[in-house]
Amino acid sequence: MIGTLILRLTIWFLLTSDLSLANIIIGVLIAFLLPRGYTSPERFKDWLKMIKKILIAIPVAYIEAFEIIVNPHNGEDIILERVKLKRSPIMIFLDVFVITFTPKTIVVRHNHAGSYEVHRVLPSRENS
Repeated sequence: MIGTLILRLTIWFLLTSDLSLANIIIGVLIAFLLPRGYTSPERFKDWLKMIKKILIAIPVAYIEAFEIIVNPHNGEDIILERVKLKRSPIMIFLDVFVITFTPKTIVVRHNHAGSYEVHRVLPSRENS
């Protein structure tokens, strides 16, 4: 419950970009009033893996943004990225967040068979 509240408040503050007392009160009220869904308990090991992915994604995002500035990326493709079956909604959200956080990739579609369609931009190739 505390984790859900923190996640909802974090999303609220990221969306509003306002840390005033009134906005904090509104965010807390909204976080408590939103309906609760079924959540399966995630294992501690899964959370540690996800935190590791997020911490790695932050510097990777900066590196990729710099690469795009220095070297234009005109190529593109779509790949299927396999994921574990029966992931909880929060883990699916965090998977999509990590993939989309980096500038060169975005999740186009999640199919319930256990894969994400990921659109990637690729460096342009010289005519050889």
